[in-house]
Amino acid sequence: MGKDLIGYNALVETGLRAVVRETLSRVAREGWPGSHHAYVTFRTDTPGVEIPDVLRGRYPDELTIVLQHQFWDLDVGETSFSVTLSFNKVSQRITVPFAALTSYADPWVKFGLQFGPGRKAAAGAASGPRPLAGAAAEAEAREAGTAEAPAEEDAEVAAEAGAEKVVTLDRFRKK
Repeated sequence: MGKDLIGYNALVETGLRAVVRETLSRVAREGWPGSHHAYVTFRTDTPGVEIPDVLRGRYPDELTIVLQHQFWDLDVGETSFSVTLSFNKVSQRITVPFAALTSYADPWVKFGLQFGPGRKAAAGAASGPRPLAGAAAEAEAREAGTAEAPAEEDAEVAAEAGAEKVVTLDRFRKK
């Protein structure tokens, strides 16, 4: 196999980040249609990320936010988005560059994307962005409704998603 001199993976990653940017732009203008909502995971140590110090201390590497009911003033720019969220019942404004995203999932339609280095490529598959089935399925199984920082269980699920573990819904079903 020849060497990719065009940089297809970088082009695809840029395109998929544009999907998130366009989605959030629509949400900023019109709100979420139907029961759509999003889990957005990002690196907190990426330059340009602006979050409260208490969150940076608690989540020094990665944080997942939920954009569903409790978010305000979503502002989407070319390279980042800003939103006000409630963290422990205190409204805080955060800014996230699209370059900081590690995953995006809309569990309503079982849609997910995973970005960036640090992913393990599936055996025999080319590295690069790909749909994130595990996190979308896990997110669907969890109850959403707040935009607060994830509980320890949510952080564990987000960490599993970052490691590309595929978890079946049976793990979350009430028996």
